[in-house]
Amino acid sequence: MTRQHRITLPPLSRGVHLITAYIEPHIREIETGTAHLFLQHTSASLALGENYDSDVRNDIEHFLRHLIPDGWDQFTHTLEGVDDMPAHMKNIFIGTDFTLPVTNSRLALGTWQGIYLLEHRDYGGERHIVLTLSGE
Repeated sequence: MTRQHRITLPPLSRGVHLITAYIEPHIREIETGTAHLFLQHTSASLALGENYDSDVRNDIEHFLRHLIPDGWDQFTHTLEGVDDMPAHMKNIFIGTDFTLPVTNSRLALGTWQGIYLLEHRDYGGERHIVLTLSGE
């Protein structure tokens, strides 16, 4: 059995946001299988990370801003603002999808793992995730 959902996230500020709670309600539809998440955007990313200490999320954001700064003078794509091309680069490095196991109608996450949306734009707007569940 395969099921698919389109999950709409509200506009979020630039940063690293724990979004596991948006995904979990849909997981109950299957007992055992996989959950594939795909973010339909090129200026945000999905990641799996440590979900206990908010300092981790802040450190990730600070590191990414240092690694790929806004307004870098070597970028030529600047029509959509100084944060747009850096957002695309971060998206390419981090990615937009991954697959997780589902066990007993729950994501089989580790003790301190959570699903993150990394918003790379100052004003990214709503974000959409396609969640595909496969299993029984």
